[in-house]
Amino acid sequence: MQTTMLKPVIKLHRIDLSMESKLQVKMNSLQRGKTITGKSIVVRHKKVHTGERQFSCETCGKSFIRAGHLKQHQVVHTGEKPYSCEQCGKRFGLVSKLNRHRTLHTGEKPFSCEKCGMCFAQHSALKSHEHIHTREELYCCDKCGKKYLHKDSFRNHMRIHTTENPWCCDQCGQGFTSYYYLKVHRQIHMDQKPHCCEQCGKTFTIKASLLKHKRIHTGEKPYSCEICGKCFNRSGHLKLHMRVHTGEKPYCCDQCGKRFGGEGALKKHRRVHTGEKPYSCDQCGISFTQNSTLTMHQRTHTGEKPFRCDQCGRTFRQISHLRIHKRHHTGDKRYSCDQCVKKFYDSGSLKKHQRTHTGEKPFACVTCWKTFNQEGYLKIHQRFHTGERPYGCDQCGKSFHTKNGLRVHQRSHMGEKPYCCDLCGTGFGSKQSLKSHRTIHSGEKPYCCDQCGKTFALKGRLTLHQKIHTGEKRHGCDQCGKRFHTKADLKIHQRTHTGEKPYCCEQCGKKSTTLCTHKEHQRIHTGEKPYYCERCGRMFRVLSALKQHQRIHTGQKRPRFSCDQCEKSFTKTSSLSQHKRIHAGEKAYCCDQCGEKFTALSDLKVHQKLHTREKPHHRIPTGEKPDPTRTTCIKQEEADDLQDLSSDEQPGVMGGVMSNYQCPLDFQEEEPA
Repeated sequence: MQTTMLKPVIKLHRIDLSMESKLQVKMNSLQRGKTITGKSIVVRHKKVHTGERQFSCETCGKSFIRAGHLKQHQVVHTGEKPYSCEQCGKRFGLVSKLNRHRTLHTGEKPFSCEKCGMCFAQHSALKSHEHIHTREELYCCDKCGKKYLHKDSFRNHMRIHTTENPWCCDQCGQGFTSYYYLKVHRQIHMDQKPHCCEQCGKTFTIKASLLKHKRIHTGEKPYSCEICGKCFNRSGHLKLHMRVHTGEKPYCCDQCGKRFGGEGALKKHRRVHTGEKPYSCDQCGISFTQNSTLTMHQRTHTGEKPFRCDQCGRTFRQISHLRIHKRHHTGDKRYSCDQCVKKFYDSGSLKKHQRTHTGEKPFACVTCWKTFNQEGYLKIHQRFHTGERPYGCDQCGKSFHTKNGLRVHQRSHMGEKPYCCDLCGTGFGSKQSLKSHRTIHSGEKPYCCDQCGKTFALKGRLTLHQKIHTGEKRHGCDQCGKRFHTKADLKIHQRTHTGEKPYCCEQCGKKSTTLCTHKEHQRIHTGEKPYYCERCGRMFRVLSALKQHQRIHTGQKRPRFSCDQCEKSFTKTSSLSQHKRIHAGEKAYCCDQCGEKFTALSDLKVHQKLHTREKPHHRIPTGEKPDPTRTTCIKQEEADDLQDLSSDEQPGVMGGVMSNYQCPLDFQEEEPA
């Protein structure tokens, strides 16, 4: 009797279940739980709370609540894709994915947002979109505070903290947090990049990367910061930028404790501890920690500069350099110093400038321990120790430590003098030369020696002068042992042994040892006298003659330097040094033809003329006949000029000789040999 009564009940229950399966499952979030219609669905739903997963995968061990879910999962391992699109031929493992794909061809978007009217092809996409209006983020990470709309995205994120990588590549063994990343990775082994940019030809493994790349060409930046208004072409870049305003740095280094705003920055930082440089140049072998740095380095070999300014046509290797360059056209100096209100185009220049206020010099030379406030200055300084001169002139072969030094030198070949003095009109090849020249007009000497009080117009001149007080002479001559403060002084001195005179006058053929002496000699032909006395207006060719003349107005006597052995005095230290060689019996200057030695260089020069039979004095051919009525004695001021020219070229000339020297008047406009 009971069985006959149960049969219709069971049958009726089955009808209800079949009808119920066609209905939508109603789940409303309540305080006490969820109300679900349908007994079988209740049973299935309880397994979510109990954690019961009775259907397990034999391949990877993953378990599921439903048998249908297991069946769908096994397609991942078998690679089976039985469902094919009849229009494009693309295959799928699940019929639901095929149905989703078909909407791309039909353009059907049946699900629309009630607030903004935006349409979607999938109901899940509509649900994700609706969270934008409500700003609801359902899943929050308790470790870093990051929030997600979807459970799958949240689950993949949690694997970053647990270092769980359940999806493994069967070729290289690399693990991934999601199957999607594994799928993208497999295309690297297959060398497959099916998505190609129509404008530049660059290929990508996934379509999403291609869509993001196209924004570079279109200039589209749909993601904007609500605080500063800066726009970005990727949402991820906007998220990283927002941490600049909030100060959020959720990623921490487990070795040094340093925190970072992005996961990529943390990965790059960890290579500092490990010393890992996985990216190597195939031409020079230099290794780098980042692939982007390698790409920029390779452009130094190829000479490629893909980023071009549309205003001036200048090209750059890096897009960041192009962005900074464009600010020069617009005048956008967005970085300001809070101490002197000076503004800069980029943050790097501001940081370098701020070190002038703080006095910070973090870059030190390991050879001499000299410190610098910029890394570029340190690199240039180290070339003086190594002797490296990477920049060579293609016309004369001369090489330089810096690119700017080569650029200034090349102007001498082209005759280009872009920097002009606004007072006298003299042109110069470099800005520094013009700056040095202006001190002649202004008389400004802001750099003062703290030991003797002597002032200088340039800081470099003061640095060289201070070596006199310290007695530092690190540059020595390998032939006579004489030592000098600077390398330039040593180079000039070595010409006394070699007899080299690289500077030749185009008008009379006279050769000079130094450029300074050559320029002073040329003033004889041009008649230029740039040094003038402010009291009487008298003009002079050389600065030393002006200084000696000014003593007439001040009543100051010329300083005397006395010998400590014979008490003989001299007006110049060079004359005293030459005199001391007589007591020491030192004869540093030797004739290369007969071997005779001399104490002074001037004596050697006079002696060498005996071998060449050269007359000691000759008249400059001007086309004019000499005036016999003119006196044969040089005027006192011309004697001063002659003395200074001789002493500047050869420091060994004795001061007492030139004061009594007499020669024909026609020679008064020529330097002594």
